[in-house]
Amino acid sequence: MPCITYRNASVEFVDEVYEPAEDSFLLADSALAFVNKGMKILEIGTGTGFVSAVIQANFEVDLLATDINPHAVRCASDNGVSTIRADMFSAFKPAQCFDMIIFNPPYLPTSQDDKVPGWLNYAFDGGADGTESLRRFLKSVGPHLCPTGILLLLISSLTGIEQAKYWMEEAGLETEVVSKEKCFFEELVVLKGILKAKPKENIK
Repeated sequence: MPCITYRNASVEFVDEVYEPAEDSFLLADSALAFVNKGMKILEIGTGTGFVSAVIQANFEVDLLATDINPHAVRCASDNGVSTIRADMFSAFKPAQCFDMIIFNPPYLPTSQDDKVPGWLNYAFDGGADGTESLRRFLKSVGPHLCPTGILLLLISSLTGIEQAKYWMEEAGLETEVVSKEKCFFEELVVLKGILKAKPKENIK
């Protein structure tokens, strides 16, 4: 089984699950800069569990991950990440909050003809304009972020970085770029969000 070793973590990956790539490494490195011992952390759409495994290899934290892909749930669990199958926040009570929430949303603009057969499609398919998962996530994240909590989002220039920042602001998050990297045909950035106000209900 293929394996990646990075920052004290060893992560195996399988077919039907997104293989860690440049975006995964950037998000993992960014998360390490903000993690503190004992944090309650949630990663949405964990895939192989790579980002969460890197965090756990370097900090003692209370970490839970989710994925809609049953193969990803099994893979991440096998990699030592406590993972449940859920569609974003569907498994959590409205008031259940976390000190850090991490999400690398699927962001490729995807028409019906572009869809990948099987569960792997969930890792890439961002809807017609690449923002469907991001917008749905931001509508729900507010109540699950503790008052002093941190949100970390991996965003591609394919999605639209300024547009993503605008939607985060609309969701009541004070937003800043904490890291970025040029990668082939796109720029990858990690956006940090902290709650600044009661989330608005006007994300289209």
